[in-house]
Amino acid sequence: MTPNLQRAVVAMLLSAALLLPAASAVAIDVPYLTGRVVDNASILAPETRGRIAAAAKAHEQATGNQIVVLTVPTIQPDSVEDYAVKVFQGWKLGQKGKDNGVLVVVVPQDHKVRIEVGYGLESALTDGTSGLIIRTVMTPSFKSNDYDKGIEEGVTAIIAQLEGKRDLAAEAARAGSETTSSTSSSQSLDTALPWPMRMLIGAFVFGIIGLFTVIALLTPGVGWFLYVFLIPFWAMFPIVVIGVLPTLVLLLVYLVGFPIAKISLKRTAWYKKVATDLKTKGRARIGGFALGGSGGSSSSSSSGWSSGGGFSGGFSGGGGSSGGGGSSGSW
Repeated sequence: MTPNLQRAVVAMLLSAALLLPAASAVAIDVPYLTGRVVDNASILAPETRGRIAAAAKAHEQATGNQIVVLTVPTIQPDSVEDYAVKVFQGWKLGQKGKDNGVLVVVVPQDHKVRIEVGYGLESALTDGTSGLIIRTVMTPSFKSNDYDKGIEEGVTAIIAQLEGKRDLAAEAARAGSETTSSTSSSQSLDTALPWPMRMLIGAFVFGIIGLFTVIALLTPGVGWFLYVFLIPFWAMFPIVVIGVLPTLVLLLVYLVGFPIAKISLKRTAWYKKVATDLKTKGRARIGGFALGGSGGSSSSSSSGWSSGGGFSGGFSGGGGSSGGGGSSGSW
């Protein structure tokens, strides 16, 4: 290949690389606002488009709020959130100074949907309510490719919410309250988990909590710290196995019984010997367990546990993460 030909090939490749981003930007550019329903994906029947447009027009005449529906085949590589904001700003939906516009974007090939709400309507059509409309009204129909029903009923729900004829958030809260009350009518979880599963969970829960409770009873000094530390565990974990009321009884037994047992043990000769050995030798032995301080320290409050079988126990912290939600959805 001659040097001139090589330079020509390199120039063509560079030109192609520069044109690719521009081509992508053109593919997802903001379309023209041709009406209250812009069906660029051609997923709506003409009569459905007419009904949606008529409903949006009547709502706008009554309230001034402007609702527009946009369908596009795909918006890759954009996210539906970024694309909706771009279209909303390009179309300038709603009245100036009132920001009372709503944009519904449906992307069938990407299986994405978004309800974008202007600042002026965020208190009436919150992110949570928009999400409820998407999840409970629109996407169930989208899953069966019934875009006519999903979009039309979605717009109808938006209009009803904005006009105060329906409060989806309150309906969802009432439904959740009824579900919770019906579930909590049974104090135990007998119907929630089969008995073999409850036995396995119970063996694990009571085995772990019980082990540390025994350690707390037998350990001079640090045992009282473990007593306080274990209170939340005795208050919560047994609920999964035995239910709420039995757990309250068990917690009361622990709160009262542990101090009595601890004080009684402190009066025994072997307990006094363990405490003396820890102070003088830095270690002590109870049955098959060796109790010793860190680096031979004489402070009993810094003791640790290990068994002849090589078991060692301790406490460690953990962390978690959480994510936010919005008025977008997929199906």
